[in-house]
Amino acid sequence: MKNDIRGNRKKAAQSKLQSKKSFVLNHIASAQMALLMGVSVGTVFVCAPSAYAEATIDSAETLKKNQGNSAIAQQQSTEVTQIPALQAVAESDDVYAGGQVAKKSKIGFLGDKDFMETPFNTISYTDKYVEDKQAKDITEVIAATDPSVFTNGASGGWSENYYIRGFASSTSDMSMNGLFGITPFYRTSPEMFERVEVLKGPSALLNGMPPAGSVGGTVNLVTKKAGDEPLARITTTYMSDSQFGGHIDLGRRFGENKEFGVRFNGVYRDGEGAVKNQDKETQQFSLGLDWRGERARVSVDAYDAKDRVDGVHRGLNLATGVAIPKPPKADTLLNPDWSFVETKDKGAMIKGEYDLNDKITAYANYGQSNTKYKYNGAMTAIVKDGLGSFETKIGQLAFEVDKKSADAGFKGVFETGPIKHQWVVNGTYYKHDQDDYGIRNVNGAEWTTNLYNPVWGSPVPFTAKANYLYHSTLSTSSYGFADTLSFAEDRVQLTLGARYQTVKPTSSINKQAQYSKSATTPGAALLVKATDKISVYANYIEGLTKGDQAPATAENAGVIFAPQKTKQAELGVKLDQGSFAHTLAVFEIKKPNSSTDISTNYFSANGEQRNRGVEWSFFGTPIEHVRLMGGVTYIDPELSKTVGGKNQGNTATGVPKTQAKLGAEWDTQVAQGTLTLSGNINAVSKQYINQENTLHVPGRTLLDVGARYSTKVADHPVTIRAGVNNLTNKAYWGMPQLSSLVLGAPRTYMLSASYDF
Repeated sequence: MKNDIRGNRKKAAQSKLQSKKSFVLNHIASAQMALLMGVSVGTVFVCAPSAYAEATIDSAETLKKNQGNSAIAQQQSTEVTQIPALQAVAESDDVYAGGQVAKKSKIGFLGDKDFMETPFNTISYTDKYVEDKQAKDITEVIAATDPSVFTNGASGGWSENYYIRGFASSTSDMSMNGLFGITPFYRTSPEMFERVEVLKGPSALLNGMPPAGSVGGTVNLVTKKAGDEPLARITTTYMSDSQFGGHIDLGRRFGENKEFGVRFNGVYRDGEGAVKNQDKETQQFSLGLDWRGERARVSVDAYDAKDRVDGVHRGLNLATGVAIPKPPKADTLLNPDWSFVETKDKGAMIKGEYDLNDKITAYANYGQSNTKYKYNGAMTAIVKDGLGSFETKIGQLAFEVDKKSADAGFKGVFETGPIKHQWVVNGTYYKHDQDDYGIRNVNGAEWTTNLYNPVWGSPVPFTAKANYLYHSTLSTSSYGFADTLSFAEDRVQLTLGARYQTVKPTSSINKQAQYSKSATTPGAALLVKATDKISVYANYIEGLTKGDQAPATAENAGVIFAPQKTKQAELGVKLDQGSFAHTLAVFEIKKPNSSTDISTNYFSANGEQRNRGVEWSFFGTPIEHVRLMGGVTYIDPELSKTVGGKNQGNTATGVPKTQAKLGAEWDTQVAQGTLTLSGNINAVSKQYINQENTLHVPGRTLLDVGARYSTKVADHPVTIRAGVNNLTNKAYWGMPQLSSLVLGAPRTYMLSASYDF
């Protein structure tokens, strides 16, 4: 009977997949036909490359000069362009040579600051870098070459998963255009964003408290806006084993002075991925509108997204006394193939700025989002012995959350004698309302199977919405100010500021969880431009996390602690050689921890994890036609204080002490365009999976390779990209945030073709 059910389900899945393949292949074929015939589909825009697109030589002009025959030139202008020299990446004041990294990042309420004038360690990835990486989520962007960012590398988890400077970061703490609570909740496809910015270290002064309390760093996503030149680009994609999709990007400005802009991005991908019987579906549609006047600027962004994984990874734990087993084949699915996770997100925000005069600007931002989440699959999976037997219990979860977020303030400049001031004051507000549903263990849905040949029972109907659990809220508000004082012709810059933040959580099942507590988080940063190429900086800044509550099993059950402060001290130096830049930094971050003392059964917040580290990172073009990005980080994540001294001095779990990464690209001339060869090496050391430091997963080195070819067809830019991640198909364990072990992604093939029409 089970075999019949599985057989019918497999046939239905194959039929569904074949239908999806036909749907996508028909669209790809249409696009390819249009490409070959030089015909645009739909509304035709006059297309030009963006500021960091690869510049190409106009085919008709080249043929006229070389041939001196207009008839021949006219005949050959519809053929593939013969390019006699390497295509160069267009230089821009906004990006570093190579076009992968922007020169400015948004530093919270301090606004956009130049890399060399930022007293923090930051990096801002461009949409060109995202496209060339063929990235499918934000983690693939920020963890590829940054040695300060670590990910377990799993495919098809319920959420993205990454650490910054050794501390787990929540995807719900990403900001969009500087505003928390607007981005998709668990996984974000990057096509709608112009920049992906990473600020390393706590940032309560700059951004206010992140809703989930992440302290290792902040990720900000900057939405795309229409450029001065029209854009119309279609990209078709393929990922092993049978996932197909497409992306369309349209942008145009209107008005006498191009004051009004429209940017649309649409994404669809679906099909089986590299993990056997794991199907991934992504839908995302976004619209960006903006208007820029003489003294005012207004923008509106809205999106609708769906992310679904059938055959979802959640992770495994180990029974007491069981050693870490050998990982199974890299493409093994360790959850039922009928398990799924689905997240539907909608969000919108409006931003406005008005220059009161040439020295003072007022601004206000407001946004809302809604998330609907469903999970059906293994809630717990425990490895029972060294032979790979593990016990699975099926659980179901669902929630719906509404978020509202806003900030408003004033910023300006003035002078007091020889000292220049850049000041800002603002207030922030955030609130979410969440309803949770679920069944932790579905009756009768339990199986014992094996890591190396997993076999599952019949599908379990999803009924989580019938079991309401509770309603909860979180609201935060803050008021902050900062002043950057500049001396000696702006070569010395001192930033001082503070933020007063109030945190108010509630829960319908525990009235004691309702409280209102406040904290002040100061910050100071000094930057000295020793030369035009060297900047030295130092900072002290704090993070904020809502206070923990003693569990019901503790002697002091229900006691609520004040918001907890994380403290960072950092010293660094930046070197900008024009086309190639470096950052070298040392830091110490102290984060409070809470736990229950086994001997007294009292819950307290007197624990601490201290991460000390040194990081070196670089990016740019050290020599012509070669781009490098990467670095090395050493972190000592120590349990510096523990309740009762248990495990004190041990290494924190899930964090490798050493990471080394290198991404490289090389442009070479071919007969009809530019061929770019690329490679990426990612090496990490071992990670402990228990606080006793008796169990660890070994380190690993992964290799990715790729190539892309840029040319013109009928005078339209075309780029074809191919890549292979985890080239050697290495099977390895990583540590997810909610369990001990998860299987890393197998070898994955990727292919895409972009056509500007």
